[in-house]
Parts: sequence; structure tokens; C-alpha cells
Amino acid sequence: MAQKYYMDTSIWLDFFENRNEPNFPKSDWAHKLLDKIVQNNYLIIYSDVVLLEISVADYSPYETEKLFDKIKSVLLFVESTEKQVRKAKDLSMKRNVPRGDALHAILARDNKAVLVTLDNHFKKLLDITKPKRPQDII
Repeated sequence: MAQKYYMDTSIWLDFFENRNEPNFPKSDWAHKLLDKIVQNNYLIIYSDVVLLEISVADYSPYETEKLFDKIKSVLLFVESTEKQVRKAKDLSMKRNVPRGDALHAILARDNKAVLVTLDNHFKKLLDITKPKRPQDII
């Protein structure tokens, strides 16, 4: 079975936009990671939560589809269940993390995918999933 990755929304935005910072080339890492995934025919899980968060960042569904179109051969869409949403809400309140981040962690775990993120909130969810930074994978 192919390796699976679940990237949080910030990694997607790093991929879509030039968000490099001095000594912190986030967009470069995102591009190299996606290149590696495509070359090795691995899978990228993305979810309704990612799409919602991308739309909040002012991307229309058309723009998002066009951006995803370049890598559609490795994409697999999953939709969060009511049970996952309830668990994320509970984790969010108990651990003081954004609900979306809790849901990303749950979706990565439930889909047996490596969560890719640069966000420190996920350190509070290590019992759910053990995230990796893009630069550690490439």
C-alpha cells in the first residue's frame, strides 16, 4: 500500500502561495514534498475541513480545484464524520487547540496517514497522531 500523507491547511497555503520567510522556506518545502509524493506515487488525503479552511483564506472552489488539478493523480478526498467532529470539539475544549487542528489530527489518524504540519498546536495531540514537518520528509 502506498504511503499516505495528510497536510494541514497551512501546508496547502504554503504550496499555493509564496510564503517563504527568511531562513524559513515554507513554500519551497511544500513544493519539494509534493514533488516527492507525486514522483513516488504516494497518496495525499485531503478533507472537507481543508477545503473549508482554504475557502476562508479567500480561495473560490474554482481556484482550489484548479490548484489541486496539478496533483489530482495522488489526491484522495475524505469527509469528516459526525463522530469525528464531536471528538474534535471535545479535544479542542479539553486541550485548548483549534477545533480544525483537532479534526485534522483525527482525520490523519483514522486514515492511517502521516500528518504534515509546521503548527505547534499538534504537540498537544501526540496521542492522536505524531506529526512530521515537511523538511523532515523531503
